Amino acid sequence: MSVTRIATRYAKSLIELAIEQNKLEAVHDDVNTLLAATKNRDFYLLLKSPVIANDKKHAILDAIFNGKIDPLTMAYAKLLVSKNREAFLPEIAAEFVEQYKTFKHITSVRVITATPLDASVVDALRAQILASKLTHESLDIETKVDPSLVGGFVLEFDNKRYDASVAYKLDTLRNQFSKNLYIKEF
Repeated sequence: MSVTRIATRYAKSLIELAIEQNKLEAVHDDVNTLLAATKNRDFYLLLKSPVIANDKKHAILDAIFNGKIDPLTMAYAKLLVSKNREAFLPEIAAEFVEQYKTFKHITSVRVITATPLDASVVDALRAQILASKLTHESLDIETKVDPSLVGGFVLEFDNKRYDASVAYKLDTLRNQFSKNLYIKEF
């Protein structure tokens, strides 16, 4: 079974269980904690290791997260270990976050600029995006700086990309000038 399929199924079951028990927000926070923990190289390698026994992994999960995350999330993490799916925890957690955003009607927007944006510019951008009616009523805006854009911005959301960067416009001009309109191409 593919990793994407495993992540989707396990994330869906966790989100349904959290909704059923009215613990969606708590579980969402816990999953973000687990996702952050998987960024730690040692913890990640522990999860991926087939040499470490499941009971040892259970004990380590207890030592790290017991009392810090909801019992539902802890039981779910232990279930993943019992089913030998703990190696997929980063993918499952990331998929859970995506399904949570879909359930809560939150649109993830990524803005890439050549220089850092002020908070006022981000707020104005949020207002413009909401006014366009292309997104849900809630936005999660992530900003990123990429000096290679030279100027302008790139806006990404819902598998759409609007590129208003100077680098893109220069590439477009370069391609137009490289074609000779007077020579017939075959």
